[in-house]
Amino acid sequence: MTTKELPPLSGKAALVTGASRGIGYGVAEALVARGDRVCITGRGEDALKEAVEQLGADRVIAVAGKAHDEAHQAAAVERVMEAFGRVDFLVNNAGTNPVFGPIAELDLGVARKVYETNVISALGFAQQTWKAWQKENGGAIVNIASIAGVSASPFIGAYGMSKAAMVNLTLQLAHEFAPRVRVNAIAPAVIKTRFAEALYEGREAEAAAAYPLGRLGVPEDIGGAAAFLTSDQSDWITGQTLVVDGGIFLNAGVH
Repeated sequence: MTTKELPPLSGKAALVTGASRGIGYGVAEALVARGDRVCITGRGEDALKEAVEQLGADRVIAVAGKAHDEAHQAAAVERVMEAFGRVDFLVNNAGTNPVFGPIAELDLGVARKVYETNVISALGFAQQTWKAWQKENGGAIVNIASIAGVSASPFIGAYGMSKAAMVNLTLQLAHEFAPRVRVNAIAPAVIKTRFAEALYEGREAEAAAAYPLGRLGVPEDIGGAAAFLTSDQSDWITGQTLVVDGGIFLNAGVH
């Protein structure tokens, strides 16, 4: 997308975590495409700089840091308020999955790290945006969960447990932040990103064949869902988890 192709400003602003690439980038791209101004976060300065240039530096800013760092959370929200004067939407996408193996052998220290990054950081960002803008002015929050959080997920148990917690966090926030702020989650299946490469690398055709829609997901699929859940068209939807899975759950039925 180039600056010339951008629509008029919507007057709204968003914070998207973990958005230098992958799903987060796809979400940021979708929000920019409808006219929102966006702040993206991530750990790498260079990757963030490149993403800002691609998305449009006149409408996108970036704040580097670790998602679970409370000081980073506060700094990111403060930066959004300084730059845009508001933070209508929060999309909690930052996450990690550093371990692959049976849950019986799961290192508990690693499990704690996964929860800290995937769940506690989302709560922290939600608290920050609530206090800075949304409590008085309203808005919407979207938490990026996973189908791993709504089903058994062999060999990525820590990740699945954390995403199940994200689903419940969505319910808690939706209940407590109503009626001012709507809070929903998106539960993607496998999306073609660097983060998920281990799940399909070298066997994409085989992996895609398991999906009734015949392909793996792409970041734009989740971007579109996030754009919907932060739009006026979803104004009566809160506390829900939208499964975006190419129909993979259909295969769980009786055959």
